[in-house]
Amino acid sequence: MKSADIRRSFLEFFEGHGHTIVPSSPLVPGNDPTLLFTNAGMVQFKDVFLGREKRPYTRAVSSQRCVRAGGKHNDLENVGYTARHHTFFEMLGNFSFGDYFKRDAIHYCWQFLTDTIGLPPEKLWVTVYETDDDAYKVWADEIKVPAERIIRIGDDPDGGSDNFWQMGETGPCGPCTEVFYDHGPEVAGGPPGSPDEDGDRYIEIWNLVFMQYDRDADGTLNPLPRPSVDTGMGLERLAAVLQGVHSNYEIDLFQELIAAAARVTGATEKDSASLRVIADHIRSIAFLITDGVLPSNEGRGYVLRRIIRRAARHGFKVGAQDAFLYQTVGDLVRVMGEAFPELAEAQSQVEKALEKEERKFLETLDKGMKILEEDLRDLEGKVIPGETIFLLYDTYGFPVDLTGDIARERDLELDMEGFESAMAGQRARARAASHFSMDDGGLPQVDVATEFSGYETVDDEGRVLALYQNGEAVDRLEVGAEGLVVLDRTPFYGESGGQVGDVGTLSGSGVRFQVSDTRKQGAAHIHVGQVRAGTLERGQTLQAAVEGPRRENIRRHHSATHLLHKALRDQLGDHVQQKGSLVDPDRLRFDFTHMEPLTEEQLRSIEAQVNAEILANEATDTNVMDIDSAMESGAVALFGEKYGDRVRVLKIGTSVELCGGTHVDRTGDIGLFRITSEGGVAAGIRRIEAVAGEVALRWVDEQIGHLDAIADRLRAGPGEAADKVAQLQERTRELEKQVTQLKGKLASQAGDDLGSQAKDVDGIQVLAAKVEGVEPKALRDMVDQLKQKLGKAVVVLGTATGEGKVSLVAGVTKAETGQFKAGDLVGHVATQVDGKGGGRPDMAMAGGQSPDKLDAALASVEAWVRERA
Repeated sequence: MKSADIRRSFLEFFEGHGHTIVPSSPLVPGNDPTLLFTNAGMVQFKDVFLGREKRPYTRAVSSQRCVRAGGKHNDLENVGYTARHHTFFEMLGNFSFGDYFKRDAIHYCWQFLTDTIGLPPEKLWVTVYETDDDAYKVWADEIKVPAERIIRIGDDPDGGSDNFWQMGETGPCGPCTEVFYDHGPEVAGGPPGSPDEDGDRYIEIWNLVFMQYDRDADGTLNPLPRPSVDTGMGLERLAAVLQGVHSNYEIDLFQELIAAAARVTGATEKDSASLRVIADHIRSIAFLITDGVLPSNEGRGYVLRRIIRRAARHGFKVGAQDAFLYQTVGDLVRVMGEAFPELAEAQSQVEKALEKEERKFLETLDKGMKILEEDLRDLEGKVIPGETIFLLYDTYGFPVDLTGDIARERDLELDMEGFESAMAGQRARARAASHFSMDDGGLPQVDVATEFSGYETVDDEGRVLALYQNGEAVDRLEVGAEGLVVLDRTPFYGESGGQVGDVGTLSGSGVRFQVSDTRKQGAAHIHVGQVRAGTLERGQTLQAAVEGPRRENIRRHHSATHLLHKALRDQLGDHVQQKGSLVDPDRLRFDFTHMEPLTEEQLRSIEAQVNAEILANEATDTNVMDIDSAMESGAVALFGEKYGDRVRVLKIGTSVELCGGTHVDRTGDIGLFRITSEGGVAAGIRRIEAVAGEVALRWVDEQIGHLDAIADRLRAGPGEAADKVAQLQERTRELEKQVTQLKGKLASQAGDDLGSQAKDVDGIQVLAAKVEGVEPKALRDMVDQLKQKLGKAVVVLGTATGEGKVSLVAGVTKAETGQFKAGDLVGHVATQVDGKGGGRPDMAMAGGQSPDKLDAALASVEAWVRERA
């Protein structure tokens, strides 16, 4: 049973038992900033379990993509060297939110495993928490699992247990029951709970968690009013069991990716840990980029960079000479794109980002290797000094484990104590480097607060509280100097909440400071810019003037964003949540949760609702209140945003949100709203770009100009252009149809000529031939005609397309399909041209990647038939 079939069977089984199929959430958790990556199926349902969120269903099933490659859950270094460690895996799970509980969950589990996918019951063992008599009775009395295969598991010496799950020190928790598969006595290891449980004979395949308690601060377990169920089963582990292999890397899914890794690296040893690393890592790499993570030096981006560089290093170990990882993305899309269409949509983006990072790493390797070679030439003894390792790591980004690999190849050792000492010294120097600390954006952390007056005015007076130059606090900035200025009061809005910072001037007493940006850090508004005249000193009083027209365009776009958010929720549903935004003078960009592209009709309806609000010209209303009152008033809070005790509630039209940005006084001030684009940015996240006010008017003028130009080319009026284009398209279709018919006639004539090349193999006419310039449909027609002409026949035709691809069609006459299967035959030929395919016993198609191998592949058909004749 293939991995895709297992996934499909699981989802369909639970859908048939009243569960809603919920798509996988992105790998970047939207509701848990403490979690680096989504690492379990329940992550997207966390707020449902906690009672913070209501869903329109009480039963759910999903196949959740997960990553464990950073923080507490980190499998990175083991990947490729063990049978079941992965950075990326799929977790199949069914969930009950106060609906069914232990009995039904266990029955569903057993029914799926033994009836639906046919696992032998005698191969299954189960564990339960030592005091969970309810679960034990279901297994023993109803499922009839023998007592010797039901094991009670208690607490560890440290108080934890493999069979008691908890979300944290306090909160929802409960016992769990696990299902294990026995691989048989030929594999070492003992049952769970035994001294030999760490062996590989008994492998956990499914964990059923029963959330029935709420643990309070003193450890007391209080029964939950609505107990819930959270289960998880690794797709890769289950596939290994069903496909009769012991290692996850031997399942169909990984075998295809390992073959791809071998192809692009030139590796000859297929059973290589390095190829397994590449096959695993390309999954986490591609899906992380699909979900919006890009390589960087911090956070999730740093983990992604480590994974990419580890995979690249293993590719170089087995023969790669250039960037290669990005070339396997297409193979991954073929394997997993149907289950995760967002991966296929992002293929080009993933390939570009990955190739760029690979080439960057190649430069790193080149520079680092030169430094290392120089140091090794002068090395006395057999130990590479810690300072050298640190220099390579800190200055050139050279991975320590790569330095270790090179050392092992030359029979050298690493001074890791010296390296750790150098690292500790660097951290100490960083802490003592300045008198103030820096935030993540490189801004100084200052204790002073700025009073913001920009809601009422764009021109105000403020006193200079602090100045910074080159990261250091200073008393003055001379003319020409670039720096940062903090005032006690300012009308300049500091970038936050998606709204860009203001620009303008600070001036007074012969001083002029040109503000190119304004940022927020804590309670301070920090003006970024350059002294254009005079000397700026602490304590001076300056006139702060925001560039008015720019601010007006920002206000229009920000207010339009709120109306857009409300329209999206009204038109698409309350599942819509803001995931990011940009508000600047020239446009707005709004990212939101939604699983599918918006139709033209939906976009027109959303745009119309926003413009109706604008035409209503209602006054904007703002109130500052405590957060609880704001929530009770129905105000929408942005998901994941942190708010203080007092918040600003903005009502504009029918929209009510928490917002600290600057807005128009009346909805009519926005003027006009037009959507310019809609698309996907990650799994389940869509993006709308739009324009408002004067910018929207200019955009409309441009579109009218384009339409006029098109109409001129068509020699039609603007109102007639669409009909004229439709006529041209219809004429084009007619011509294409005629071309196809002509090609079919030519193919038929070519087929008559090919028939004479067939060879008799034990009474079967065998024809395998390469044809030029024939499309796949015509190729099928030729195979049909040749089958009719030859009688008892096996036919394979192949053609190389102009795009460096191969198309193959195999046909077998109906009476011979019991002996020869077209699907098997086309698969045999396709693998030789680095492709795959399938179809019916009498007709099958395939594609391939290597036209240069087509002749040899076709030549193998006769031998394939003889073996089966």
